[in-house]
Amino acid sequence: MLLNMGNHLFKSCLIAIRPKTLPAAIAPVAMGTAMAYGDGVHDFPVAWNCLGVALLLQIGTNLANDYFDHKKGADTAERVGPVRVTQSGLVPPLAVLAAALLCFVLTAYFSVDLIQRGGQTMLFLAIASILSGLLYTAGPFPFGYLGLGEIFVLFFFGVVAVTGTYYVQSLEINAAIIVAGLGPGLLSAAILSVNNLRDIEGDRKANKRTLAVRFGKVFAHYEYLFCVIMASLIPIVIYLMINDRSYILIASFTALIAIPIVRTVLTQEDGPTLNKALAATGGLLLVYSILFSIGWIL
Repeated sequence: MLLNMGNHLFKSCLIAIRPKTLPAAIAPVAMGTAMAYGDGVHDFPVAWNCLGVALLLQIGTNLANDYFDHKKGADTAERVGPVRVTQSGLVPPLAVLAAALLCFVLTAYFSVDLIQRGGQTMLFLAIASILSGLLYTAGPFPFGYLGLGEIFVLFFFGVVAVTGTYYVQSLEINAAIIVAGLGPGLLSAAILSVNNLRDIEGDRKANKRTLAVRFGKVFAHYEYLFCVIMASLIPIVIYLMINDRSYILIASFTALIAIPIVRTVLTQEDGPTLNKALAATGGLLLVYSILFSIGWIL
């Protein structure tokens, strides 16, 4: 009996943290670290700390979304996306909220070393990241309900994550690092656009005004296509900026890998198929970050 309870708890926790979204936390930290390594200014213990903070922030945001989307009526029995533990009754609501808050507290705790190293810049980024993760679905004006979700992930899981990871290791920054952050940020926005396309009907009923709800399915299709194409162009832009690191151009070939995923997003509407496209886009983000990282180091 205890074994069954343990298995149930483990499965519920795994569902709650939403592992398929974690590439959005891993990829930009990997890129920032690879760029620091390629520039000879890396610090691997600091990089591991950055990864832990990014994962805790992502999981905390996922748990907060799970709780507050249910409380606001966005997650109902009609949900077509993956199971949410609050809505499904797998975990008591207050337990989900407590776990989310614990993740944010741990994010703050592990950020202390980064703040001591990076100073006021890292303090500002840590506070802004934690507050944004919580306020994505919480509060009277949640970002995710105002159509600001894509901007949130582009900034925090792209530019901030890459540049913050690089800066806290090197204590310096340059334009190429900032532009590089747009790549994973755009692909994270693409993940969110699929999510919002899949949930468009439920979000409309709950008055969750995502960009897909505001502007419709056709807009969401073009938004996804735009994010994928622009991400693939970022390595080209950086190469033209610095006239160096030509091997990063291999990351642009992710556009070719993305073709079948793009076709699915543009032509299919059923929840299970879009769930697979969402997971595939997460995989595309990892491939992009790996190719870019290898290219920068070479």
